[in-house]
Amino acid sequence: MRYTKTHEWVEMEDEDTVTIGVSNRVIQDMGRIIFVELPEEGEEFEQDDHLASIESIDGEMISVYSPVSGEVMEINGILENSPELINKSPEGDGWLVKMHIISAKEIKGLMTLEEYEDYEEEDFLDEEEYEDEDEEEY
Repeated sequence: MRYTKTHEWVEMEDEDTVTIGVSNRVIQDMGRIIFVELPEEGEEFEQDDHLASIESIDGEMISVYSPVSGEVMEINGILENSPELINKSPEGDGWLVKMHIISAKEIKGLMTLEEYEDYEEEDFLDEEEYEDEDEEEY
């Protein structure tokens, strides 16, 4: 399993099929999930495209981004009537989509579990954010 900076995970099922979901870390931060908007089967996505949306009971909404480029082969239809399944098993039965991928090379650029566990969002601020922080200090 590999992870993104925006808390998605991707797991290879075979040489050109992956399962995608959101990490346990982000779900713990959100609280109880009450709504999931998934893409349609057959839709195509590039890496980092908006793939899905998840809403918690307190109204927090997050966007889920595609960790890889490919075509959606299957959605987890159970989530339409039971979105809380993501709370119970975000990195298991609460998966979002299965996708036919274009290139497995994209997966190699994602974080391993160990890297993800060590990851803190502050470590990945881009230069613009650093510049903005510097300007605020003066």
